[in-house]
Amino acid sequence: MKTAIAFWNILCKDMRNYYLKPPNISWGIIFPFAWMAMFFIRSNSAVAMRDILPGVMAMSILFGTTSMLAVTITFERRYRSFDRLLLAPISLTWLMIAKTLGAILFGIVNAFIPVLLALFIMDVSGINWLMVLAAVVFIAVTSTFLGLFIAVSVSEVFEAQTFSNFFRFPMVFLCGLFIPVSQLPIFLQPLSYAFPLTYGVDVLKTAINHQGYLLTSFGFLALMVFSIVLFMVSKRNIQKRWIL
Repeated sequence: MKTAIAFWNILCKDMRNYYLKPPNISWGIIFPFAWMAMFFIRSNSAVAMRDILPGVMAMSILFGTTSMLAVTITFERRYRSFDRLLLAPISLTWLMIAKTLGAILFGIVNAFIPVLLALFIMDVSGINWLMVLAAVVFIAVTSTFLGLFIAVSVSEVFEAQTFSNFFRFPMVFLCGLFIPVSQLPIFLQPLSYAFPLTYGVDVLKTAINHQGYLLTSFGFLALMVFSIVLFMVSKRNIQKRWIL
């Protein structure tokens, strides 16, 4: 019971102090809206919009989760707020899940803002919505744990932002968001599969456009493996560097 209460209070605190702030809400709406508007103006075609929807959804999740979590965790560590949380009657594993769940929910909401916009400008028939939802959740979890890994690897907020971009911008160009992996230079294609977003985007493309080239089950399995590895490495870093 104490664990559940502590978990709920930590989640509510983060939602209230970080994710439900008006600037963050507006940013979460404006960012995907701006990308959708840019591509719509450029394409002038509903078919082209459907082709780029998986990439916009994945990018909205990636930037929303990593930006928020990398800053919040680093900020709380910098001002010793995280140290006080370590005294709560909750295990480190559940504490980390509580701290990341807000970012996961934030990423899921961000992903469906482009979908809401797409409903007005393109035909959405034939989309496997159950697979879309599953892919969004898996991408949000993996991206959040990537943000967690970044946050526990640095000491300052500016370092977290810089380190985040070290992963995010290569993923935008290498993970098949807008350029298929098969069209990348041959020497870059193996690097694409080292990033978890490649597998998430492929599942979204299968669900939305039926254009994925990997087995859906393999994509989900890869995302699960990345999530577990990132979470365990982050937990180890916290135990080694933050808990004396």
